[in-house]
Amino acid sequence: MTLAVLVSGSGTILEAILEAGIIVDLVVADRPCRGLEVGVAAGAASILLDRAEHGGFSAEFDRTAYTDDLATLLVDRGVGLVAMAGFGTVLGQPMHDAFPGRILNTHPALLPAFPGWHGVADALAAGASVTGCTVHLATLEMDAGPILAQVSVPVLEDDTVDTLHERIKSVERTLYPTTIAASLAALAVGEPVESIATPPMPHHR
Repeated sequence: MTLAVLVSGSGTILEAILEAGIIVDLVVADRPCRGLEVGVAAGAASILLDRAEHGGFSAEFDRTAYTDDLATLLVDRGVGLVAMAGFGTVLGQPMHDAFPGRILNTHPALLPAFPGWHGVADALAAGASVTGCTVHLATLEMDAGPILAQVSVPVLEDDTVDTLHERIKSVERTLYPTTIAASLAALAVGEPVESIATPPMPHHR
């Protein structure tokens, strides 16, 4: 089962996936970033599919055209499972049509609590005593797909966004590779990725 990892930044999640012994066949970035260098160093095919060719980060960004190009690239490469690892581009419908139920994402909160780009800051602002990390199937609606796995992380009295996010990341670096491995195993025997789902944890405000 061919695995593609999508990156936009430092590649630390990709490094955790590789360190867990998971074979990454393809790395794709939406902008120049260290994550591509991590892919190259690991011997994975590593491709820059730059947003700049579709309007970059301006209001002119053509999300559908970019998504079409990415989906076509992944299909042509025979990809079976897609793992977003800090990928900063929200993808449109063509991606979900090409890989239904086969796109994984990780989020720094116990979904459905605190979805969106600021999950860590939102948990602090809400006075949550517990937050965590969620691995879920990506859908067209952000952070709303079926939950596959969660681990809780306590919020400490003196936490800042940075300190809390770093503790969540330390959990993520184990939870995400474990969930990816289970997803690949399920697909290998003809089971849907969603079959590995564990019950969502209660979230605390």
